[in-house]
Amino acid sequence: MQDPSKTTCPPNARTTRHERASTMPSLSEVLTTRKPEAINDCVQIIDAEVESKSGISGFAIKAGYAVVKGVRPGFIRQAVTDLLPDFAQALDPICLEASTLGRPVADYMKDNPGKVADALLAITDAKAQRAKMAAVKATYEKLRGSAKKNVEAAVPRLAKMVEKFTA
Repeated sequence: MQDPSKTTCPPNARTTRHERASTMPSLSEVLTTRKPEAINDCVQIIDAEVESKSGISGFAIKAGYAVVKGVRPGFIRQAVTDLLPDFAQALDPICLEASTLGRPVADYMKDNPGKVADALLAITDAKAQRAKMAAVKATYEKLRGSAKKNVEAAVPRLAKMVEKFTA
């Protein structure tokens, strides 16, 4: 039997914003149940974001991405698989804020790209510090300076994906 405190039923007119927020499953819970689909979507977002970059900085990002992808086949997918639970937990408070304010999560994320980027980069920064592969660590360090701007640019795609899983 499903825990009634975690129901995904649409809120009715009698519930408060706080009650709706506390009864919705967290992003972590939703993505755990649909992990393979979420991983595929995340890899597609990353590929699309890298592909969309242009100019000198775009060239550097594409070159760095090629280095990281070349570490071993499936490296990006495995990295997403490993990072997804931490990313979902980092985004949970943002989703809760949106819900508490009665705002659609995707809209709230798009209106707060800096907050989303900071939450995600805190995870990747910690992982990069512990990275064992020198090429991965060096590439991350070279690209970290522009990372926030690039993650913020990815927020609309990410918000669309989150909306898909939380709708």
